[in-house]
Amino acid sequence: MKNTIKIFVCIVFLIASACKNNNNKLSTDLINNPNSASGTENIGDLPKFQFETDLHDFGKVTEGEKLTYSFKFKNTGKTDLVIASANASCGCTVPEVPKEPIRPGKESVITVTFNTAGKSGFQHKTVTVVANTQPSNYVLNIKAMVSSPEKQ
Repeated sequence: MKNTIKIFVCIVFLIASACKNNNNKLSTDLINNPNSASGTENIGDLPKFQFETDLHDFGKVTEGEKLTYSFKFKNTGKTDLVIASANASCGCTVPEVPKEPIRPGKESVITVTFNTAGKSGFQHKTVTVVANTQPSNYVLNIKAMVSSPEKQ
Protein backbone atom coordinates (compact mmCIF):
# COMPACT_ATOMS: atom_id res chain seq x y z
CA MET A 1 0.00 0.00 0.00
CA LYS A 2 2.86 2.39 0.83
CA ASN A 3 4.43 1.78 -2.60
CA THR A 4 1.12 2.59 -4.31
CA ILE A 5 0.88 5.88 -2.42
CA LYS A 6 4.50 6.76 -3.30
CA ILE A 7 3.87 6.00 -6.99
CA PHE A 8 0.66 8.05 -6.92
CA VAL A 9 2.47 11.02 -5.32
CA CYS A 10 5.28 10.77 -7.91
CA ILE A 11 2.78 10.73 -10.79
CA VAL A 12 0.92 13.76 -9.39
CA PHE A 13 4.23 15.60 -8.96
CA LEU A 14 5.29 14.81 -12.55
CA ILE A 15 1.96 15.94 -13.96
CA ALA A 16 2.02 19.16 -11.91
CA SER A 17 5.56 20.01 -12.95
CA ALA A 18 4.83 19.24 -16.62
CA CYS A 19 1.89 21.68 -16.59
CA LYS A 20 3.91 24.43 -14.92
CA ASN A 21 3.33 27.80 -16.60
CA ASN A 22 6.62 29.42 -17.58
CA ASN A 23 4.88 32.71 -18.46
CA ASN A 24 6.41 32.52 -21.93
CA LYS A 25 3.88 34.73 -23.64
CA LEU A 26 3.84 35.30 -27.36
CA SER A 27 4.49 38.93 -28.19
CA THR A 28 1.54 40.69 -29.80
CA ASP A 29 4.07 42.42 -32.05
CA LEU A 30 4.61 39.09 -33.74
CA ILE A 31 0.89 38.48 -34.17
CA ASN A 32 0.18 41.96 -35.55
CA ASN A 33 3.17 41.96 -37.86
CA PRO A 34 2.28 40.86 -41.40
CA ASN A 35 5.91 39.82 -41.90
CA SER A 36 5.43 36.91 -39.52
CA ALA A 37 2.77 35.24 -41.65
CA SER A 38 4.56 35.45 -44.97
CA GLY A 39 8.12 35.08 -43.75
CA THR A 40 9.05 38.38 -45.39
CA GLU A 41 11.78 40.12 -43.47
CA ASN A 42 12.03 43.29 -45.54
CA ILE A 43 9.17 45.71 -44.86
CA GLY A 44 9.86 47.27 -48.27
CA ASP A 45 8.58 44.08 -49.91
CA LEU A 46 5.12 44.43 -48.37
CA PRO A 47 2.12 45.71 -50.32
CA LYS A 48 1.36 49.42 -49.92
CA PHE A 49 -1.82 51.46 -50.30
CA GLN A 50 -1.48 54.63 -52.37
CA PHE A 51 -4.88 56.36 -52.33
CA GLU A 52 -5.66 59.32 -54.56
CA THR A 53 -7.34 60.77 -51.45
CA ASP A 54 -8.42 59.46 -48.07
CA LEU A 55 -11.11 62.14 -47.56
CA HIS A 56 -14.21 62.88 -49.61
CA ASP A 57 -16.53 65.80 -48.89
CA PHE A 58 -20.05 65.35 -50.32
CA GLY A 59 -20.80 68.99 -49.48
CA LYS A 60 -24.40 70.06 -48.79
CA VAL A 61 -26.91 67.24 -49.23
CA THR A 62 -30.54 66.59 -48.41
CA GLU A 63 -31.46 64.17 -45.65
CA GLY A 64 -32.58 60.82 -47.05
CA GLU A 65 -30.09 60.67 -49.93
CA LYS A 66 -27.80 57.68 -50.40
CA LEU A 67 -24.35 58.97 -51.30
CA THR A 68 -21.63 56.85 -52.86
CA TYR A 69 -17.95 57.52 -53.40
CA SER A 70 -15.22 55.22 -54.71
CA PHE A 71 -11.79 55.67 -53.15
CA LYS A 72 -9.26 54.78 -55.85
CA PHE A 73 -5.98 53.22 -54.81
CA LYS A 74 -2.93 51.54 -56.24
CA ASN A 75 -0.77 48.78 -54.75
CA THR A 76 2.69 50.35 -54.89
CA GLY A 77 4.29 47.48 -52.96
CA LYS A 78 6.10 44.43 -54.27
CA THR A 79 3.59 41.73 -53.26
CA ASP A 80 -0.18 41.14 -53.55
CA LEU A 81 -2.34 43.42 -51.41
CA VAL A 82 -5.12 41.54 -49.62
CA ILE A 83 -7.88 43.41 -47.79
CA ALA A 84 -9.07 41.43 -44.77
CA SER A 85 -11.92 43.74 -43.74
CA ALA A 86 -13.38 47.22 -43.86
CA ASN A 87 -15.38 48.50 -40.89
CA ALA A 88 -17.45 51.68 -40.84
CA SER A 89 -17.84 53.92 -37.80
CA CYS A 90 -21.63 53.83 -38.22
CA GLY A 91 -24.28 51.46 -39.54
CA CYS A 92 -25.34 54.16 -42.00
CA THR A 93 -22.05 53.74 -43.85
CA VAL A 94 -21.35 50.60 -45.89
CA PRO A 95 -17.93 49.87 -47.46
CA GLU A 96 -17.42 47.47 -50.37
CA VAL A 97 -13.89 46.15 -50.87
CA PRO A 98 -12.31 44.04 -53.60
CA LYS A 99 -12.41 40.34 -52.72
CA GLU A 100 -9.44 39.34 -54.89
CA PRO A 101 -5.80 40.26 -54.19
CA ILE A 102 -4.52 43.41 -55.89
CA ARG A 103 -1.30 42.67 -57.73
CA PRO A 104 1.68 45.04 -57.45
CA GLY A 105 1.21 48.08 -59.69
CA LYS A 106 -2.53 47.43 -60.16
CA GLU A 107 -5.38 49.74 -59.16
CA SER A 108 -8.73 49.10 -57.52
CA VAL A 109 -11.42 50.92 -55.52
CA ILE A 110 -13.10 50.79 -52.16
CA THR A 111 -16.67 52.02 -52.54
CA VAL A 112 -18.36 53.67 -49.56
CA THR A 113 -22.12 54.30 -49.43
CA PHE A 114 -23.51 56.71 -46.83
CA ASN A 115 -27.26 56.69 -46.12
CA THR A 116 -28.26 60.12 -44.80
CA ALA A 117 -31.73 59.00 -43.64
CA GLY A 118 -32.29 60.24 -40.08
CA LYS A 119 -29.12 62.35 -40.13
CA SER A 120 -28.83 66.12 -39.89
CA GLY A 121 -26.08 68.67 -39.57
CA PHE A 122 -22.40 68.00 -40.10
CA GLN A 123 -21.60 64.30 -40.54
CA HIS A 124 -18.14 62.76 -40.46
CA LYS A 125 -17.82 59.00 -40.94
CA THR A 126 -14.78 56.77 -41.15
CA VAL A 127 -14.00 53.40 -42.68
CA THR A 128 -11.08 51.44 -41.25
CA VAL A 129 -9.51 49.15 -43.83
CA VAL A 130 -7.46 46.21 -42.53
CA ALA A 131 -4.98 44.70 -44.97
CA ASN A 132 -1.63 42.92 -45.17
CA THR A 133 0.20 46.26 -45.25
CA GLN A 134 2.41 47.92 -42.66
CA PRO A 135 0.71 49.51 -40.79
CA SER A 136 -2.19 47.11 -41.19
CA ASN A 137 -4.97 49.71 -40.69
CA TYR A 138 -5.82 52.57 -43.03
CA VAL A 139 -8.63 55.06 -42.34
CA LEU A 140 -10.82 56.57 -45.07
CA ASN A 141 -13.03 59.58 -44.28
CA ILE A 142 -16.26 60.97 -45.70
CA LYS A 143 -18.13 64.06 -44.60
CA ALA A 144 -21.28 65.92 -45.52
CA MET A 145 -23.53 68.74 -44.36
CA VAL A 146 -26.99 67.16 -44.19
CA SER A 147 -30.08 69.35 -44.10
CA SER A 148 -33.73 68.38 -43.91
CA PRO A 149 -35.78 68.69 -47.13
CA GLU A 150 -37.95 71.55 -45.82
CA LYS A 151 -34.90 73.70 -44.98
CA GLN A 152 -33.69 73.89 -48.57
